[in-house]
Amino acid sequence: MTVMTDDGSSIDSTKPSIARVYDYLLGGRDNYAVDREIGDVFKRDLPGSVAIAFANRAALTRAVREITRTTGVRQFIDLGSGLPTADNVHQVAQRHAPESRVVYVDTDPQVLVHGRALLEENDRTRVIMADVRNPAAVRAHPDTVELIDFDRPVGVIFSAILHHVNDDEDPARIVRYWRDQVPAGSYFFISHFRSGNNPETTQAEQILQQTFGRGRWRTDEEIAALLDGLDILEPGVVPTPLWRPDPVDNRWNNGEKELTVWEHLIASVLARKPE
Repeated sequence: MTVMTDDGSSIDSTKPSIARVYDYLLGGRDNYAVDREIGDVFKRDLPGSVAIAFANRAALTRAVREITRTTGVRQFIDLGSGLPTADNVHQVAQRHAPESRVVYVDTDPQVLVHGRALLEENDRTRVIMADVRNPAAVRAHPDTVELIDFDRPVGVIFSAILHHVNDDEDPARIVRYWRDQVPAGSYFFISHFRSGNNPETTQAEQILQQTFGRGRWRTDEEIAALLDGLDILEPGVVPTPLWRPDPVDNRWNNGEKELTVWEHLIASVLARKPE
């Protein structure tokens, strides 16, 4: 079944969407039966999938809050943003700096429809339909040109997107493109499926490849290599729950809680473009 949107785009509700499966795992409602079917496979066979999704969203929130509160960055590009959910980048950034501007980028037409509806009264935020694997098209998009001043530092967000870029599509090239486009003082946040060399990693990768034809778990070293030419900030590439946890949830650092095997399977890292 094809659903037509107001702008003439079409949504194929018979094919699963990465953005909609992720929305389902986060408890959202912007998904179809085919997305829930795939999501239920993850829930059944990989019961930590929901925890991974929420851990990733929480780390993104902390990263945007950290950048906004401790630096002068007031503009963000969220690449592969997915469907709107609680504490989106613009909500976090504008909570601490109302003048912050955000461009969301995704290939899913449903993201475009729901994002524009949510943001129609927010003149500092845009949602564009574009492929992160074609960064030049994102950079040249009229909404990007209108909203982002590339003479000033930018926060570039790759939250749970680069692991959907296969090796032959050269994810490092994508990061390198944006590194060369933004000035010194810009920040890069990456969260990425983290290889654990265990059955859980292998099974999850197989499910994604069979369903979407993409999905690549990478080692800490491979994730760090994506940020070549940038200064990786403390604590480096670490399991996402350990990436600058909130003091009220600092159980891991205090030795009160060990990470589960699932919590090891996604990592986060923040880097800065040097002078």
